[in-house]
Amino acid sequence: MLIRTDPFRELDRLTQQLLTPQGTMARPAAMLMDAWREGETFYVELDLPGVSRDSIDIDVERNVVTIRAERPGRASDAELVAAERPRGVFSRQLVLGENLDTEHIEAGYDGGVLTLQIPVAEHAKPRKVEISSKNEGRQAISA
Repeated sequence: MLIRTDPFRELDRLTQQLLTPQGTMARPAAMLMDAWREGETFYVELDLPGVSRDSIDIDVERNVVTIRAERPGRASDAELVAAERPRGVFSRQLVLGENLDTEHIEAGYDGGVLTLQIPVAEHAKPRKVEISSKNEGRQAISA
C-alpha cells in the first residue's frame, strides 16, 4: 500500500524537528534506517550512535515491529557551545508484509547500528508444484 506524500505535513515535520530537536515520549525523534532483502532474509539497519544497548526496546505485535531507544540528556550545568545531536526518546515502527516471519526476528547492536534479521516466511518461499495426471497408473489396451 502506498501512502501519498503531503507537502504540508512534511513541512510541518521539518519545522517541528528544527524547533524541537530533542525527542520526548509524546514526540519521539526519528532514527535513520536502511532495509534490504538478501536471499531468504530481510535486513533492517537503524542508526543509534551513542545509545546504550540496555535502553533499546523492540516489540512485535502481529506484523508491526516497534523500536524505541533513548539517549539521555546531559546532566551537567555546563554551558553548551553546540548541541546538534538529538537526545531523548527515539522511536520507529515498521509495518512488515505477511511474507516475513515475525516469530523468528533476530537483533544485534554493534558500533551504534541496530541490525534486525527477519526471515522470509515458509509460505512465501518459492516451491515446486508436482503435476499429476488423471490417467496416471492406467495403461492403454491395444487391440
